[in-house]
Amino acid sequence: MAKVRIQKVLAAAGIASRRAAEQMVLDGRISVNGQTVAALPCFVEPSDKIHVDGQTLARRPAKLTYILLNKPRGVICTQRDERGFDRPRAVDLVGRIGRRVYCVGRLDADSTGLIVLTNDGELTDRLTHPRYGVVKTYIARVAGRLETKDLAALRRGVFLEGGRTSRAAVKLLHRGGNESLLQVKIHEGRNRQVRRTLARLGHKVRRLHRSAVGPVTDSGLKIGKFRHLTAAEVASLRKAAGM
Repeated sequence: MAKVRIQKVLAAAGIASRRAAEQMVLDGRISVNGQTVAALPCFVEPSDKIHVDGQTLARRPAKLTYILLNKPRGVICTQRDERGFDRPRAVDLVGRIGRRVYCVGRLDADSTGLIVLTNDGELTDRLTHPRYGVVKTYIARVAGRLETKDLAALRRGVFLEGGRTSRAAVKLLHRGGNESLLQVKIHEGRNRQVRRTLARLGHKVRRLHRSAVGPVTDSGLKIGKFRHLTAAEVASLRKAAGM
């Protein structure tokens, strides 16, 4: 049987998305036949023994699970606290469900809103990669009065480190003397993109909430609560991701 890339095997087993699995390899968390994998690409065969963080990888297909969490402020979306502060994680809020799940993309600790947790590596890759164009919707409360030129800049893209952001759909919901409220729809997933984009225009984000991932919205789901996605919602996400 032909060898396959190790990140594909890890994603199929429900360990992480392919891109997250690549980082796990680079972090030295994966071993094959007793040897730590130090670099990519890495190809494995069905007979190879794979360990993740010292635990034997069960390569049988995982039962797919899909959870929708309305993340509170102060909760992180990574498996480990990169700052070493032991902050609460999104995966901790869903409790023990009998299988390992991980966050689809990230939502920064200061923000609230929707995050999907799953062990479906293929769907995770589709939802997080900008090439598939799955839209994420945010509600941002910002300092200052957003002018027409600011809205136009957001819509056409703003230069950040790494290049200009893609076009965004922007709707002004409220404009006061010292504060504005707007809806922003983007399909990219750069780190803290909405905050950085608005900061570049001179407007600090005071509150940021992700209200929708593709066609799935936060309607009826309070902050801090979670639920399993319905079969219809999973199908709608897969359709939005071109699957």
